[in-house]
Formats: sequence, structure tokens, C-alpha cells
Amino acid sequence: MSVTVRIPGPLRRITNGENKVEVEGENLGGLISALEDQYPGMRERLLDEEGKLRYFVNLYLNNEDVRFLEGLATALKAGDEVSIVPAVAGG
Repeated sequence: MSVTVRIPGPLRRITNGENKVEVEGENLGGLISALEDQYPGMRERLLDEEGKLRYFVNLYLNNEDVRFLEGLATALKAGDEVSIVPAVAGG
């Protein structure tokens, strides 16, 4: 099942400039593994050393924050859209 992943500007150098890519995955954890297979270096930018989503990275599945769903265990289906959104801070 193919899922569209929207890639933010800072990560596009990993995806050869692509702003969205198609990836297969049963759940978000599997999707991140598939991203890593296709675009080495993606996992370390999304997950910490314990395999948890980094605190400054937000993932949205069809516009819903995955932290309020089932996190990396959130199931995916064909046609879903995942957006990677880096946290913005300033002062």
C-alpha cells in the first residue's frame, strides 16, 4: 500500500529535492524504515537513539498529530498522507 509522505525543506536534500515521496508501510514505524531504505539518513533525523519520535519533529497522518493517535504504531492504509513537520521555535 502506497502512502504519500510530504517532506519539509530541511530534509529535501536527503530526498534529492523531492517535496513528496511515495512509500510503503503497514504503520508509521514501518514507513520510517522504508524511508530509511530509500533515503539513508532519514531515520536518524526523525527518531532518537531509543527509536522514539524526536521531540522537535511532528508527524501528521491525514492532518492528525500521531502523538494523539497510536504514535509509531499508527496503522496506515493506501492513499494516506503523512506530513513531516519540524517544530518551529523563536523568540
